[in-house]
Amino acid sequence: MRRTAATFVALTLVLAACAQVQPSPNPTSPTPTLPPGVELLKASLARETTTNITPAELIELVGGNTALAFDLYRIAAEDGGNVLLSPYSIAAALTMSYAGARGNTATEMREALSFRLSDDRLHAARNQLDLLITAEPVRNPDDERDPFTIRVANSLWGQQGYPFLEDFLSILAANYDAGMNLVDFQTAAEDARQEVNAWVEATTEGRIVDLIPEGAVDELTRLILVNAIWFKAAWHYEFDPDLTADGSWKLLDGSTTNVPLMKGGGRTGYFEGDGFKAINLPYVGEASMIVVVPDSGRFAEIASSFGPDDLDQLRGSWGDYEVDLTFPKFEFSADLNLNETLKRLGMVSAFTVPNMPNGADFTGIVAARELYITDVIHQALISVDEIGTEAAAATAVIVGVTSMPQSATLVVDRPFLFFIQHTGTGEILFLGHVVDPR
Repeated sequence: MRRTAATFVALTLVLAACAQVQPSPNPTSPTPTLPPGVELLKASLARETTTNITPAELIELVGGNTALAFDLYRIAAEDGGNVLLSPYSIAAALTMSYAGARGNTATEMREALSFRLSDDRLHAARNQLDLLITAEPVRNPDDERDPFTIRVANSLWGQQGYPFLEDFLSILAANYDAGMNLVDFQTAAEDARQEVNAWVEATTEGRIVDLIPEGAVDELTRLILVNAIWFKAAWHYEFDPDLTADGSWKLLDGSTTNVPLMKGGGRTGYFEGDGFKAINLPYVGEASMIVVVPDSGRFAEIASSFGPDDLDQLRGSWGDYEVDLTFPKFEFSADLNLNETLKRLGMVSAFTVPNMPNGADFTGIVAARELYITDVIHQALISVDEIGTEAAAATAVIVGVTSMPQSATLVVDRPFLFFIQHTGTGEILFLGHVVDPR
């Protein structure tokens, strides 16, 4: 891990494709939000702000994203240590690249990424999901605190004069509000890398710096797709900082260490399952963090077996409890190259040179069959304290019920899983596990 964030959390994913052809001119239009000297190539279409996506189609999209989330989590967890992913960001960037995939490359991507909608509905559904997540949050008249802040941005960085297809640009403009920022990879690859990193840094309030490392971009790079998401939310029930104190934390090897443990509680969803306890921690707004705490000695078992069906069942099984909660403060980051992970999920041809057997086919981006993915880079940071969470997520208002709650005590002093969700859609925006909060 290269760095952490003191208070802010952001996540970014980058997808790069390379080729070896000479470009031909394309018209451009300048945009004042870009670095000096960078132009924007964008279809004439404006973003669609209303869609005809049905609730059933949105459920299918979110269900596929959830399946992908757990597939990615299982592989990431194999390395041990803390795990941090944003399936929301990963799915966004790869769905944009899928718009240009054809043939077997598209088939493999559909299966690996668990797409369940037809191509003519997929991007519109993705647009609808993003619109719901980034909609103006509803204020609770009984809570003067501001609801969550969320920023989602997509951008593409392409070689100047490269013959990107109009249909590809139209899909990106209408459904992702993204245009092609034109740079010169061929003669100024390092300058282009710095321009992309500068955009990411500005988009994430300066919290993600030097996203793309030196050497990852060269004269053969033709396209980089970026999704960045930044989120900040306060707990619905804040912890009292005066009660935070070092306490014993059980590590997976059986030893213990001291970590800062927060104390608080409130009326919320709580559930005791076979081998675990779980709690739904609401934020101010339409989001929550679901925490699953396996019983001592059962972390590996629960972490490896807990899946989408278990999460759905948990969402429908919350009991109404007044919970006395002990929970760790934690802060960590993750830097991942997802190439091998995606290949293991079946997305192989996308990473294969086009002139090789089963080579990549991105002829929906450019007519010539010459593009392939070189790297998918994923970076995430999270910080949890007494006030709230800085993470990639969205939020929801929590409405109390009138029945008398039961009482429960949950001491999270051992490894746990967490899922930050947009409660209005069920989309998992941020997930992972904490085995050592230090």
